[in-house]
Amino acid sequence: MTRIPGRHFLRNLVERRALLAQLVRRDFRTHYVGSAAGWLWGVVHPIVQLLIWIMVFKYWFRVTLQPGEVTTNYPLFLFCGILPWWLFQETVTRSAGSLVEQSNLITRTVFPSEVVPVSIFLSSMIHHLIAVGLVILAVGLWLKTISPMIVLLPVYMFFVGLLAVGVGWVVSSLHVYLRDTGQALGVLINLWFWITPIMISEQGIPEPFRALVRWNPMSWVVNAYRYRLLSSQWPDWRELAVIAAYSITVFVLGGLFFRHLKRGFADVL
Repeated sequence: MTRIPGRHFLRNLVERRALLAQLVRRDFRTHYVGSAAGWLWGVVHPIVQLLIWIMVFKYWFRVTLQPGEVTTNYPLFLFCGILPWWLFQETVTRSAGSLVEQSNLITRTVFPSEVVPVSIFLSSMIHHLIAVGLVILAVGLWLKTISPMIVLLPVYMFFVGLLAVGVGWVVSSLHVYLRDTGQALGVLINLWFWITPIMISEQGIPEPFRALVRWNPMSWVVNAYRYRLLSSQWPDWRELAVIAAYSITVFVLGGLFFRHLKRGFADVL
C-alpha cells in the first residue's frame, strides 16, 4: 500500500489541536471552580489593580507624561501599556509549575508535554481579549475615537505568545529538576516589570537604566500596543522586526532547551 507523504504529520497536528482545545477548556474551568462569579473575577481583579495604580502614581506621586508621548491621558497610557504585560506574565508564571501539576499525564501516558505552556497561553488569551475589548471601549468613550490600527493587535499578540511560550518552556522544564525555579522566577518577573515602561514612559526612566529598557523586548511590545490603540500611526517596520526577532529567537531557543530536558521528565516526576 502506498503511503501518503505527510499524512502522519497531519494526523499528529490534528490530534494535538484537539488536545490543546481540551487543555484550554480544562484550564479555564478549573481556574474558577467553585467560584460564584466565575470568569468575571478575571476582569474585576485587573480593573481594581489598575484603579489602585492610577491613584498611587497619578494622584499620590503625581506622575505626568511628556507632551511628546502618544497621549497625556495617564489612565489610558497605563491601561494600554499593561495589557501585553499581563498576558506575558500570566503565561510565564503559570507555566513554571505546569509540568509538575500535569505529572500524572506525563509519567503515565505518551503525552506531548510541550503543549502545556501553549495551552496556558491560549487560556490566558481569553482574559486578554476581554481586557482588550474593555480598553477599546474606554478609549472610544474617553477620546471619542477608535484607531483603525487596532486591527494589527493580533500580530503583536502572536509575538507575545511566541515570547511567553519560549520563556515558559525554559522555566517549566527547569522547575521539574529544580523546584526553586518558581520562587526565582517571581523575583525576576518583578525586576522585569520595573524595567518595562508601563507605569512611566521611557523618557521618565533615569538615563543609566535606559539601556536595559531598550534591550527589553517587552518595552517594544508595550509601546506598540499604546500606539496601535491610541494613534492612527502605522507601525514602524523596525519595531516589528525587533519584536519578531526577539520573539522567534526566544521561542526557538526555549523549544530546544525544553526538548533537551524533556528526556528525563518521566524519571524525575
